[in-house]
Amino acid sequence: MRNSMLRRLRFAKSVFEALSQLECRVATWWASRAHKRLLSVQWGIPPQPEHFDHNIDLFHSWLLTRNALWVERGTFGSLALKGGSLLELSCGDGFNAKNFYSLRSKHVIACDFDPKAIKTARTKNKASNVDFVLADIRTDMPKGVFDNVVWDAAIEHFTEEEIDSILLNIRSRLTETGILSGYTIIENMAGTKSLTHHEYEFKGKEDLLRFFKPHFRNITVFETRFPNRHNLYFWASNGPVPFRSAWPDALTSGAS
Repeated sequence: MRNSMLRRLRFAKSVFEALSQLECRVATWWASRAHKRLLSVQWGIPPQPEHFDHNIDLFHSWLLTRNALWVERGTFGSLALKGGSLLELSCGDGFNAKNFYSLRSKHVIACDFDPKAIKTARTKNKASNVDFVLADIRTDMPKGVFDNVVWDAAIEHFTEEEIDSILLNIRSRLTETGILSGYTIIENMAGTKSLTHHEYEFKGKEDLLRFFKPHFRNITVFETRFPNRHNLYFWASNGPVPFRSAWPDALTSGAS
């Protein structure tokens, strides 16, 4: 009797698993198609939006291109998390605030000057410890003192003068050992802007580094390359930054 019941359970499981696999394939195909249409509408018809909906990456573009750039941003930013309060500047759709920063931070304030970006963030990426705030960081950066500030895929949207002013404000909002992290791109070989919204695209690691030197003692700028984009990442702090010898999450070894 027991063996007979086990055989029936195994058969039932195989049937339900096959049906579930079919359901998942249909759902994956449908979600990919839907987000492809959203991409076409948002980016194929002028004007270009000020933010990117990363659900398009999650459900469509990543599966198509195998390009992990969009996940790389949140991953490298997360290496610097200290577990306390976090301010994300120019947060866009809020995908990283929810899916990379909120779980490992007590409280996240994520701001953007674009009402459409904040609406998308509140609709698609809300979390109990994340507050999405409408603010122009040039004139109305959220107040407070934070363990982390994230400025991801946005520093290039400002002029050189604005970048320097914003960095000064960022420094005043970080704790003594707080860390600023972020991402930007290197200008293309033709010297033309990748997006019309960009004000200043960096020429290389040294060009980006010079903006941080007046404000921080410890700075790391590094690059990654993808077929269609040359990327720059940064960590800046007056305390330890990831992969330096004093960073508490690292164990270093070498010849004396």
